[in-house]
Amino acid sequence: MTQHTQNPLEHPEVQLANGRAYLGSFILSALLMTAGLWLTITHAMSPFAAILATSLLAGVAVIIQGYLLLHMDLSHAQIWHTVAMVLFLPLFVVTIGLTAWMFHGLYERTMIMPPAMSSMSH
Repeated sequence: MTQHTQNPLEHPEVQLANGRAYLGSFILSALLMTAGLWLTITHAMSPFAAILATSLLAGVAVIIQGYLLLHMDLSHAQIWHTVAMVLFLPLFVVTIGLTAWMFHGLYERTMIMPPAMSSMSH
């Protein structure tokens, strides 16, 4: 019977684990999400500007988490994780967009109109 001679601590993904990166990612993400929450609660901007600013903050948080937590980069050890994410993102966006479009159309077809609106259409 052969023995397993490889040391699991020498695996490239295990070598990438870093407590400082995890803590930094957590702190930066918490700060960004707190800023987004503050923008939402205080109504400091117009609704459209608040949506854009909150989306920008969330996008920055995703990039930070992808780099510091998931180690998404072009290094030899992580290239396939990055390729998988790049291929996944358009599919995710299309799925969410088509779902929103479907529910918007469903809402228009199934919601009961108020009596005042239904009398105007006749």
